[in-house]
Amino acid sequence: MSILTKYNIIEEFKNNKIIFSPELDAFQMQPAAVDIRLGWSFYIPKTWKFDEKGRSAVVADYFDTDNLSENYQLIKLKPGQYFEILPGESIVASTLEKISINTGLIMGILYPRSSSSRRGLSIESGVIDPFYSGNLIIPMVNNTHHALKIYPGERICQIVFYNLKQEISKEDAAKHGLQDSKYNTATPYSLESKPDHQEETELLKQGNVEQLKQQFPIQDDITKNPV
Repeated sequence: MSILTKYNIIEEFKNNKIIFSPELDAFQMQPAAVDIRLGWSFYIPKTWKFDEKGRSAVVADYFDTDNLSENYQLIKLKPGQYFEILPGESIVASTLEKISINTGLIMGILYPRSSSSRRGLSIESGVIDPFYSGNLIIPMVNNTHHALKIYPGERICQIVFYNLKQEISKEDAAKHGLQDSKYNTATPYSLESKPDHQEETELLKQGNVEQLKQQFPIQDDITKNPV
């Protein structure tokens, strides 16, 4: 597996193997990466609720598949507005750009920019599969003791592209374990948490990890796939 330089990336642009919408600008091209701009949509975890029982804490149970959408509040900013992340606060934001990888020989990994890390902003890395098409999720945490102000459109993270050792088909790229990719074709307004495979979730809630391993072994056709 090898890393694409900016010249390789530009060549893939010309071949429509990597597409950004809106198109990149000159500030975003790095020697061996592409800077990604922050979008307009932000998801804030809900920490409390008020009902007939009173004000109580919201316990985020990501195995409670019926109530996953209730864990976050979506905020859409307008041009000229900014977003302040409170000390210790964890949020999810969208990328400004939609990315499409139209080949089974390239994948990407989303990393934080060093300038974001120096501000005390922790951004999680993430894999962008071959044939992925959609906006990206940016999970971030304010690790400082003061609020951090961020602006839609600022360059906040970066993608490093890799050439794969073996080409993968579009069908295989769409499979994550035993379920379809959860976030492929994601938009800035559909980045809330989505459930894992129901059978896996139920077995884990019951504590049946051993049964999970026995019931769902890696398929022989995958392990025997020639390299």
